[in-house]
Amino acid sequence: MKRKIEIIAVIALCAMTMSLFGQNKDKAVYKESKPGFFQNTILKEDNVIKEKQNPDKPRMYFTVDLSGASLPNKMDLYKNVQWHNPPVSQGNTNTCWCFSTISFLESEAYRLNKIQVKLSEAYIVYWEYVEKTKGFIESRGKSNFDEGSEANAVTREWKKYGIVPEDIYLGRSADRKYPNDAEMVAEMKAYLDSVKKLNAWDEDAAVSTIKAIMDHYMGVPPTEVTVNGKTMTPLQYMKDVVKINPDDYVDILSYEQQPFYKQVEYQVPDNWWHSAEYYNVPLNDFMAALKGAIRQGFTAAIGGDVSEPGMDRTTQCAVIPDFDIPSAYINDDARQFRFTNQTTTDDHGMHLVGYLEKDGKDWYLIKDSGSGSRNNDGKAKEFGYYFFSEDYVKLKMMDFMVHKDAVKDLLKKFK
Repeated sequence: MKRKIEIIAVIALCAMTMSLFGQNKDKAVYKESKPGFFQNTILKEDNVIKEKQNPDKPRMYFTVDLSGASLPNKMDLYKNVQWHNPPVSQGNTNTCWCFSTISFLESEAYRLNKIQVKLSEAYIVYWEYVEKTKGFIESRGKSNFDEGSEANAVTREWKKYGIVPEDIYLGRSADRKYPNDAEMVAEMKAYLDSVKKLNAWDEDAAVSTIKAIMDHYMGVPPTEVTVNGKTMTPLQYMKDVVKINPDDYVDILSYEQQPFYKQVEYQVPDNWWHSAEYYNVPLNDFMAALKGAIRQGFTAAIGGDVSEPGMDRTTQCAVIPDFDIPSAYINDDARQFRFTNQTTTDDHGMHLVGYLEKDGKDWYLIKDSGSGSRNNDGKAKEFGYYFFSEDYVKLKMMDFMVHKDAVKDLLKKFK
C-alpha cells in the first residue's frame, strides 16, 4: 500500500510539474507572407515595384497562433490613455526613434501645459544627421552614420536646436503623404564614403555638403517660428510655447552586462554617440517603474525588439508564447541571454500611451509609426497601434524614456 501511495505521489508531482512548466499551451504556425501597408501604400506612392512572389513558392514565416485567443486588442479597453496625436506613419524611413519620442513629448506638452501641438519629426532628423556627420569626421569614419538613433537623441537636439511645428517644416514636398529618405540616405552615405577614402577630414566642408543634400530632399529647416504674431527662434518656441525642459527626461535601461544602479552606456549601434546616461536597473525595478509611471498618468517612449514569433500583426498583439519561454522563467538572465545572442535587438521605438489589467497582468497600448501596425482596416480605431502583453515588454523591451518625476523613487537609488 505504501509503495502504491508513493507511485501515485510521483505521478501527481509529474503532472503538476508539466502543468506548471510544460510547453503545451501555445501553438505555432507557418503563415504566408503577403504584401501589407508598406508595399501596398507607402511604396505605391513612389511607384516602387517589388519583385513578384512566385505563387508556387510563397514566402512563409513562423509565428504564434493566436486564433481563438481572448485578446485585449481594442483601444476602448485601455485606461489612463494620455492625450496624444493620432498615429503618424514614418513612411519609408528608419526614424522610429524620432517619431516615437516626438509623439511622447507632444503628450508631455499636454500633460504639463494643456496645449495640443503637432511637432516636426523632420526637423530633428535633419539636425541629427548634421551631428552624425560631425561625429563621422571627428572619429575618422569610425562613428556609425545611418538612419537609426535613440530617444535621447531627440532631447539632445532639442537642447541645441529647439523644435518647430510640423506645419512649417514637413521635411518633404506637400504633395507627398509619406516620407521616403532612401535616396537621400544613399547619397549622404556615398559622399561620406568618398570622404573616408580620400582622407578629406574637413568638418565644415562635410557638414556643408550633407546639409546641401538634405536641403534638396527635405528643404531648408526654418530659423524662425511665428505664434500669435510673435516671431521667435526654435529654441524660444521650445521654452516659451511647448514649455518642455529636455533635462527633465531620463532613460531607464535593464541589462546585466553592465552594473545595476549605475548610469551606463547602452551598447547598441544606434547609440552612435555612446551616451552613458542610461539608468541601469534590475528587471523587477524596470517593470515596477514602468507600471508605476503609466498608472500615474505618464506615458513613455519605449524601445526594443519587434521581430519575434510572438508578434502577431494579424491581431496587433505581442505575447511571449510558452514554446519560446514560460512566463515564470522570464527574468534578468533570460533577458540578457537574448540580448547577448542578438535574438533581442534594438530595432524599434514606440510610444506607450495606456494600460489594461487582464488576468492579473498588464497589457499596454502602444502607438506606433511603423508599417506592421497598419495591416488592418485603415478605418479602424486601432490603425497604427499595438497591444503588448506584460511578458513581451518584460522580455523584449530594453529601455524607456519618461519624465523624471515618474521615477523619482527609483532615481534615489543612484548615487
